Amino acid sequence: MKEIRTLKASEIECRAQQVKQNGCIILVYKDARVDMKILDETFGNENWQRTHEVINGNLFCNVEVWDADKKCWVKKQDVGVESNTEAQKGEASDAFKRACFNVGIGRELYTAPFIWIALEQSEVYNKGDKWYLNSGVKFSVKDIEYNEDREIS
Repeated sequence: MKEIRTLKASEIECRAQQVKQNGCIILVYKDARVDMKILDETFGNENWQRTHEVINGNLFCNVEVWDADKKCWVKKQDVGVESNTEAQKGEASDAFKRACFNVGIGRELYTAPFIWIALEQSEVYNKGDKWYLNSGVKFSVKDIEYNEDREIS
């Protein structure tokens, strides 16, 4: 099977997991477009396929890639969870992204360090007992490096 490359900085998204008055915890993730791009470039757009199936009321995604050496399809599967905005679409996308982790795409994100970003008072606001980022506050990955074990360094 072909080796899947690590993610480029431009392919990694960031979001605040938890916001406090003085800063926030950042999570890094990939989206489904990145998965499709890497599947295409690694295996060719005709050498992978995606299907969905419902098992015990849960939506699973199957990602299969053609292994030319074995002359067979290799399948990886995972389940998704509904999103807050578009439940069914979000569930299908989540299942696909999770199945792609099983294929090996973006697995290095599991090695991401704890990321705390200190914030200015003008970058957050309080509503009730929760803190939120102001709409103009965005985060991105400028650069990323990996060690010989494909871990984020």
